[in-house]
Amino acid sequence: MTLEKLKEYLDNHGVKYVVISHSLAYTTAEIAHSAHIPTKQMAKTVIVRIDGKFCMAVLPASYKVDLHLLRDITGARKVELAAEDEFASMFHGCELGAMPPFGNIYGMDVYVSDHLTAEEEIAFNACSHRELIKMSYKDFETLVQPKVMEFSES
Repeated sequence: MTLEKLKEYLDNHGVKYVVISHSLAYTTAEIAHSAHIPTKQMAKTVIVRIDGKFCMAVLPASYKVDLHLLRDITGARKVELAAEDEFASMFHGCELGAMPPFGNIYGMDVYVSDHLTAEEEIAFNACSHRELIKMSYKDFETLVQPKVMEFSES
């Protein structure tokens, strides 16, 4: 997916959003700082394997995935971080590590940290390390229909 395809998807669903360009940055904390967005609103997408199935874990930039907690909450036998080389080809058109948190588009389950749901707006990578999209959390939730859980820690 490219930024243009992502914008088309959001436009087709009547979602209001803003595209923000920023200087080259690779971590969500750097991006939040560069774009002047609070880290609690900056959503990062982490690809995990839950019992062998690729899934997205979406959480605030300043948090990290607690794999043990995610395993316990999902009832899975095994939860682990996926290696970038394992999933890079799944996100055609996206720079590695800059995939937007729309697992529904990629046929992936999406787990959202309950810490992110408290935010009125969220921002996330828009397929590159130079652009992000800012939109309402409620619109994101309506489109993606993620499973909201407590699986992250600051």
